[in-house]
Amino acid sequence: MNVEVTRLPSGLTVVTETMPHLESVALGVWVKSGSRNEAENEHGIAHLLEHMAFKGTARRSARDIAEQIENVGGEVNAATSTESTSYYARVLRDDMPLAVDILADILIESAFEKEELEREKHVILQEIGAANDTPDDIVFDKFSEAAYFRQTIGRPILGTPESVMSFEPSQIRNYLSRNYLTERMYVVAAGAVAHDEFVREVEKRFAGLPTHSAEPQIMEPARYIGGSVREARDLMDAQVLIGFEGKAYHARDFYCSQILANVLGGGMSSRLFQEVREFRGLCYSVYAFHWGFSDTGIFGVHAATGGENLPELMPVIIDELRKSSDRIHQEEIDRARAQIRAQLLMGQESPAARAGQIARQMMLYGRPISNSELMDRLSGITTDRLTDLAGRLFFNTAPTLSAIGPVDELASMDEISQLLNSSTAPGHKTAAE
Repeated sequence: MNVEVTRLPSGLTVVTETMPHLESVALGVWVKSGSRNEAENEHGIAHLLEHMAFKGTARRSARDIAEQIENVGGEVNAATSTESTSYYARVLRDDMPLAVDILADILIESAFEKEELEREKHVILQEIGAANDTPDDIVFDKFSEAAYFRQTIGRPILGTPESVMSFEPSQIRNYLSRNYLTERMYVVAAGAVAHDEFVREVEKRFAGLPTHSAEPQIMEPARYIGGSVREARDLMDAQVLIGFEGKAYHARDFYCSQILANVLGGGMSSRLFQEVREFRGLCYSVYAFHWGFSDTGIFGVHAATGGENLPELMPVIIDELRKSSDRIHQEEIDRARAQIRAQLLMGQESPAARAGQIARQMMLYGRPISNSELMDRLSGITTDRLTDLAGRLFFNTAPTLSAIGPVDELASMDEISQLLNSSTAPGHKTAAE
């Protein structure tokens, strides 16, 4: 692993991985701040800020930003998540200084002009409308809202039409000054980049970043609650999502949870795909996933199917969850490890994927983690650990259900709870016990 880390006197962290066989470099700024860092009256402002960063600075108009990066054949973009925001570019090696300058400019000197803000509000309203018209997207938003009822972590990242339309430039600047601080920011590059040269460019261009804020950081502790939300729509198919409280990034069972999700629904050979889709034909799509956050997590199963299959679907899924708490085979673990290893190695062939991976590791663990270390962590996972984890995940926490479409025939939450209680694995106690 050819990764180098430098922490500047300002507190800004700079990380590179040199990939000498490439002619391009992927670089970006990752901020340890996202929608979860919004105040009650700031719902959607993290995402709006990401949009407004490209709408003009003291030195560049919005058109200048787009033209200057594209004049050299490069590209620039950004993304907002629950706990982080990223601004990234990809250019040829000789154009690295230009990309650094543009990223620094949009993060330090953004103008947030009123006219541009009003235009961008309407763009985001269209984005919200498009999301609401996409059932396989909105089912996840509804799921989070139910799992973390009335909490910032459960709110949709895009905000609501009402909240987005209410924002003024001063509110965006306040969120920026409170969260975009050097100690919470990581400038990362992977590809055709020389570490020392990159550090010099970053130190010069990002000198104007604030190092502290007079206002405290905002992030309320997560409280997983569980619950149910159903929305009947006249659609061809139903989107169904059932989940449970998972593990935070730093929890002992985090990597176990990733393996378990892979065993249950990580590909065409997984248990859910084989049983629910291939053998029974109850859906056209089914998979399991595990999301980790800083202090909580979500383990979920998503299925897409016709309404006529819903009465049988949920009992079969829950039965597969029960079976995973009874027995998991060593070959299933080996296959999951092989899939994760392949993903890691394939990611190293993409400078953009590699830069993102390094940035996430720096934000979560404070250091880059080699693939060999990651695989070592996975090597200690046994069949007993996985079955024990499955019993605790699926039968000791309240379920969360989200469903959209022709869902009249879907089991009620009482029926689902009864299925889970009757499926309690031998040797696993319920929360009441």
